[in-house]
Amino acid sequence: MQKKLLSGLIWILLLNLLIKPFWILGIETGVQNAVGSDEYGFYFSIFNLAYIFNILLDLGVTNFNVRNIARHPKLIDKHLPDVLGIKLALLLLYVVVTFTVGLLAGYGSRQFVLLAVLSFNQFLNSMILYLRSNFEGLMLFKWDSVISILDRVVMIVICALMLWGPGPDVTVEHFALAQTAAYVATTLTALAVLSLRIKRKHNPLFTLRAVRLKAPFAIVMLRKSFPFALLVLLMASYNRIDPLLLSWIHPEGYHQSGIYAGAFRLLDALTMVGYLVSVPLLPVFSRMTAEGDSQLGSTVKIVTGLMVVFSVTAAAVFSHHSHTFMQLLYNNHVGEYAGVFAVLVWGIVPISMTYVYGTLLTAAGQLRQLNILAAITLAINIGINLIAIPRCGAVGSAWAALTAQAFMAVTQMILALRSFHLHPRWDYLLRLALFCAAAVVVAVLLPAMAWWALLLAAGATALAAALLLRLIDLKQLLQIINEK
Repeated sequence: MQKKLLSGLIWILLLNLLIKPFWILGIETGVQNAVGSDEYGFYFSIFNLAYIFNILLDLGVTNFNVRNIARHPKLIDKHLPDVLGIKLALLLLYVVVTFTVGLLAGYGSRQFVLLAVLSFNQFLNSMILYLRSNFEGLMLFKWDSVISILDRVVMIVICALMLWGPGPDVTVEHFALAQTAAYVATTLTALAVLSLRIKRKHNPLFTLRAVRLKAPFAIVMLRKSFPFALLVLLMASYNRIDPLLLSWIHPEGYHQSGIYAGAFRLLDALTMVGYLVSVPLLPVFSRMTAEGDSQLGSTVKIVTGLMVVFSVTAAAVFSHHSHTFMQLLYNNHVGEYAGVFAVLVWGIVPISMTYVYGTLLTAAGQLRQLNILAAITLAINIGINLIAIPRCGAVGSAWAALTAQAFMAVTQMILALRSFHLHPRWDYLLRLALFCAAAVVVAVLLPAMAWWALLLAAGATALAAALLLRLIDLKQLLQIINEK
């Protein structure tokens, strides 16, 4: 099982790290520079409204499906057409809720048009994630990796032509429609590939023809997946509500939201590593917990070590040299971006731990405890934002986000360690602490230099320290790779 996990991690990290950084740092940044921070803040606030409620398009079906298919692979043939029918029915609920919130927020015609496009994009993205969950449950990590980057590849091509081609000036509406085209292409590709995996039919269009909505199945499925849905809604809310609160509360709402979006973009790129690690972790942890695999503790330790090395190094370097990296990305308001990013980037540490320990708890079905923690985290985030936004704007929201994420990570780690009787040795904890201290000291001592030199110096030092402190055990990794 550890070999499957390592193989899955290599494939999904390799492909995504080749494509998604260019999308986030090249295309998205290019669009924001082209349209301006205020206009992008307008787009980003509406995008986050559509994003927060996208759980209504899924209601936990995707996460439940990963766990269920990993434990019972033969169910995919039976459940796929029925679940697609549920997804189509949920689209109506999602549209009603998001547009109602838009009305309450006082949206005008332009805002509603953009919300309509972004809502449809969220539906397509939800379909892609559900189809990918079947690849993940079947441990088909290579196919999952390809589908995971296909939409971004198509978007890069379209948006590059818009940004650097001879056409008219780019608008946020053009950007949203480019995403629509990419999501449509990816959804159809994923459907075709997955249909070929169904034993009864080997026709790529079989899945579309067989879509059906069975009320008894839908009720049972949604009842089982509701805890997953609530968890995703709460986590999406405390991770994405900050730009909305900024746009609603602060006098310069869209500008502050745009500044937050610019700082958040690089954090989003960095946390992609943690998210990609969690993708194969969920099915692997699900099977391990179901079978009582004795390697669970060592697997958690390996992944924790890797995530600490990456996240702490990245947070320390990017925070201390925030101006260097914001100057690389943006033409205006660099100081504002840098101030927000210096705080916000530390969120990569708790977010990375959440991707490990939250995934473990999800795989074991401990949704009630996770939902309670997520609800408290959301309350903490909103409470601090209400106090901090009028005084500090986007910087206040950054502190609110970091505080909430830290609370969620620490409580999840404590709950997971107790639930699975994992008892990390004191010498291991000491080595983790020494590494964290060394990473911060190195980041502070590194002189001002080119961004690529900063990353190379920090990365090489972190790797050497991790090997010296045995947080990365090459011998153990080689043993896993050589397993039959």
